[in-house]
Amino acid sequence: MEWSTVFSAANILAMIAWVVLILLPRHPIALAGVLYLGAGLLSMVYAVALGGVLSGFIPAGEGGAGANFTSIEGVRDIFASDGGVTIGWVHYLAFDLFVGLWIARDGDAKFISRFIQAPILLLTFVAGPAGLLFWLIIREPSARAKGRWN
Repeated sequence: MEWSTVFSAANILAMIAWVVLILLPRHPIALAGVLYLGAGLLSMVYAVALGGVLSGFIPAGEGGAGANFTSIEGVRDIFASDGGVTIGWVHYLAFDLFVGLWIARDGDAKFISRFIQAPILLLTFVAGPAGLLFWLIIREPSARAKGRWN
């Protein structure tokens, strides 16, 4: 497996899903596509790649000799291989897209303008937790006023 191919394909898939989410009408079929063909497929790629590397079936590439989650050095070693970088990147792409989908659905349910949602979704795309933080701040008054805390 070429990790650069997986990396590029995941990026293209994520970009398509974000364009659909931000620019197209939010028809239930479009939202289902973002969920299942976007976040779901990215999650599947992540799970297969991670499982393959952990089982030794798929080589991660050079580096990663001291990989572990217990120290900064160990985490650095995880990302020292092309496989580690790709798996980590797909993890971010899948979760940020899922958070973006939640933001879009939440915004629509609270009747928050898509002109307000769009920059937050773009921020979520490039800096996931920052976009989520801004959304939580923006949604709070609307959620409280309408009594909608879900």
